[in-house]
Amino acid sequence: MILTLDIGNTQLSGGVFSEGKIALTFRCATTKGTSSDELGIFLRSVLRENGIASKEITDIAICSVVPSLNYAITSACVKYFGIEPLMIRSGIKTGLKLRYSNPREIGADRIAAAIGASFLKLGSHIIVVDMGTATTVDVITKENEYFGGAILPGINMMMHALSSGTAQLPSVEIVEPEKACGSSTVTAIQSGLYWGTLGSIRELISRFTKEVFKGEKPVVIATGGFSNLFKDSGIFDRVESQLVLDGLRIALELNK
Repeated sequence: MILTLDIGNTQLSGGVFSEGKIALTFRCATTKGTSSDELGIFLRSVLRENGIASKEITDIAICSVVPSLNYAITSACVKYFGIEPLMIRSGIKTGLKLRYSNPREIGADRIAAAIGASFLKLGSHIIVVDMGTATTVDVITKENEYFGGAILPGINMMMHALSSGTAQLPSVEIVEPEKACGSSTVTAIQSGLYWGTLGSIRELISRFTKEVFKGEKPVVIATGGFSNLFKDSGIFDRVESQLVLDGLRIALELNK
């Protein structure tokens, strides 16, 4: 079995694959300063509670955008599983042609998502929208060229910025509003968050299609924690909630 870990700024998401298929997913809050023992005990307990023995894990792949946790999670894998994990970073085999001015700057989660998208074998250009702490919109051509994309604040980050940066605006539940024109402060914020995010993504898709794909329509894939909120918006061709974890599994196969 393969253990895959996506360490984000807000959450750690994990998955276990058996014979190429996802058998278990789990997540917990990301806590900076967590020790290797805490991480190792957590991982083993999650597996145990789901009927998976730690000795059944044969490989581990990790993408992390929290550098302060990289040493701890690597040490946890070695101590509690006896496995040196594959860390997604510049220089590993990805199956992608990185058309980026400095590939070392690309977030590991963006690379993992791009790997997962490219191996869907869709035969077309792809735009991946990963909706987590930040929202990333990335471009992959049908020739598996990764051109980069855009990064904007995630919808939850926008909400916290409003509530923490103003004297009178409250935190609100993040939902799809019934109408665009809010009739209260709460519904006005919800409208701004939802339709503002949707409008930003739609504009980026339009510009990338013209700029990179020369007008050829791409397949637009959504992933990440907030992707289901927009699944019926009409801008996504498909929602692949485990795209990053799939990309990590594929990266392991490419680097054996």
